[in-house]
Amino acid sequence: MSNSKRFTNRELSWLDFNNRVLSQAEDQRTPLLDRLKFMSIYASNLDEFFMVRVAGLADQVAGGVTKTPPDGLTPAEQLEEIRRVVAQQVQRLERVHRDDLLPALAQKGVRISEWGDLSSEDRQWASSSFVQRVFPVLTPLAVDPVHPFPYISTLSLNLAVVISDPETTERHFARVKVPPALDRFMRTPSGAYVPIEQVMGAHLDTLFPGMKVVGSWPFRVTRNAHISLDDEDANDLLEAVELELRRQRFGRAIRLEIDQAMPAETRDLLVRELDLDESDVFQYRGLLDCTGYEQFDNLRRPDLRLPSFRGVTPGPLSELEGSADFFRRIRSNNVLVHHPYESFADSVSEFVRQASIDPQVLAIKLTLYRTSGDSPIVESLIRAAEEGKQVAVLVELKARFDERANIEWARRLEEAGVHVAYGLIGLKIHTKTTLVVRDEPAGLRRYCHIGTGNYNPKTARTYEDIGILTASREVGDDLTQLFNFLTGYSRSVSFARLVVAPQQLRQSLHDLIEREMNAPAGTGHLIFKMNSLVDASMIDQLYEASHAGVQIDLIVRGACCLRPGIAGLSENIRVRSIIGRFLEHSRIYYFANGGETGDHPEYYIGSADLMPRNLDRRLEALLEIRHPESRRRLEEILAINLADDTLAWELDDLGNYHKLLGNVRDTHRELSDLAVQRALRQDPGAELWNRS
Repeated sequence: MSNSKRFTNRELSWLDFNNRVLSQAEDQRTPLLDRLKFMSIYASNLDEFFMVRVAGLADQVAGGVTKTPPDGLTPAEQLEEIRRVVAQQVQRLERVHRDDLLPALAQKGVRISEWGDLSSEDRQWASSSFVQRVFPVLTPLAVDPVHPFPYISTLSLNLAVVISDPETTERHFARVKVPPALDRFMRTPSGAYVPIEQVMGAHLDTLFPGMKVVGSWPFRVTRNAHISLDDEDANDLLEAVELELRRQRFGRAIRLEIDQAMPAETRDLLVRELDLDESDVFQYRGLLDCTGYEQFDNLRRPDLRLPSFRGVTPGPLSELEGSADFFRRIRSNNVLVHHPYESFADSVSEFVRQASIDPQVLAIKLTLYRTSGDSPIVESLIRAAEEGKQVAVLVELKARFDERANIEWARRLEEAGVHVAYGLIGLKIHTKTTLVVRDEPAGLRRYCHIGTGNYNPKTARTYEDIGILTASREVGDDLTQLFNFLTGYSRSVSFARLVVAPQQLRQSLHDLIEREMNAPAGTGHLIFKMNSLVDASMIDQLYEASHAGVQIDLIVRGACCLRPGIAGLSENIRVRSIIGRFLEHSRIYYFANGGETGDHPEYYIGSADLMPRNLDRRLEALLEIRHPESRRRLEEILAINLADDTLAWELDDLGNYHKLLGNVRDTHRELSDLAVQRALRQDPGAELWNRS
């Protein structure tokens, strides 16, 4: 079978994922403010897609690269198809925004208005507010022979202004940047919200006194955010990343978004000065840049959004009496934590905090890929170092879009006396692991956390992830080996429970899938839950397993290049995607025939998706879960995902997703309810759903 029939294109599959996000904004069953939030998420996702994926394809075209991915589309063909699909999606975005959401929100008292629709009282208030709060921070930049075309920073919102000199009637172009530090929408005394760029546009005469303002139109530029770094030649990786970030600031423009009303002359000037093609221009009717709607996340209208949910404290970690009790609970029984249903702050973050203050803890080691700007985990690590504990942190400086934040954290940690390492040459450190060494009467004992998500308390409230807290000797041995490998020198490392990329993961997964193919007839079954399925060789092996009679269920939130349900190739494979209020982020790998005895299935959790970068170019770790209660929890999670008929989409043999409309089983609701039930068994008086 030809590659084009065996594989779907990665970029187009990702756009299909973002299309499912956009569909949440269109779904009438979703509360209005949550629909607005999904529209903002869609726009933010698309920004990142252009900065990274489209920019990479454009670089390939510019470099004359004709090599094709497994699906057979050349870089130029991919760009053409991406532009076509995005243009269609943008039309849908505008339609749901203009014709559906704005009128529906206005009926509920949330009026997002145009400047021209404001009352005279609101306009008067907005004019006064402009003079006091906006005008002082604006900087008009003229373009003429003396003033060259200004640098337009990526994703900034700007006004393209055309002015005319009354004496000479000569026209000039100027750019005014919308201040990113100010709220995107101004709230008037009557309760209306008006975009700040429209308020600016109505008062441009104050910026260009004595000149006639012919017109102004918003526009936005997206630039290449790819970091090209040869860390093998870098003497100091920290300095090399900082230098590359400075270069990145002036990355090539790859997309121009404009107001549809912008005249051709102004549009042509922008296209020419930004060195773009007409195909790089996307026109919008109405609001430009829907990411600004994140401002409404703080609007207190519980009647217009899903009930908020506060993650519960995992039962074994509730009602603790000091750090000794915390570690005793982990020592007596492994603790599986499932975020956001179970609180990250009360489990993983508390694990590191307790380690930092426990006088019996001697050392803490942790891998840091992404974290929040006010990370309590980093504060705990600093406290531990200041208390004289041995603290080592692997900071991944090349975590895309978090490079600057990670550089700042690395410097703060080093200043506090933490041993900071910056990863391995040629590999990103993507594992989510913590090792705590504690001095106990029976000797040194190691406590471990291995998870699927980042040590980021902010995203842990919305990202679905799984982690395990354990005092297993085998896992402790494995993490000790792993950290020594990361911070020292080693060519030969073996593990008992961990499966680590790039050394073992690809081959280990291959062997596990092959074992299912050789299982007794009718017993082979694989269930893989992940973010992305892209790797061609892994997909081909799944095709082979399907042909051998293995039943395969894939739960893939994002890009999936496999085509299910094709006779003779993938008729035993089913693919679904869960899209809802929480972002599915965990990776779970289930193999029905467990090991030599086959007395129970095998489960693995960890940081790796099935993509070439995860299998070959990142330091990843999967952990085999052997604890019976933890395996039961994983079985429950997978079963609920596979039964969902409310948030689930199913992929057909042509590469198209179809929304299920049963509206009976909702993964996020069921898992929230189960978490509440478990918590109430621990504390019958707990109130966890906030419906006020």
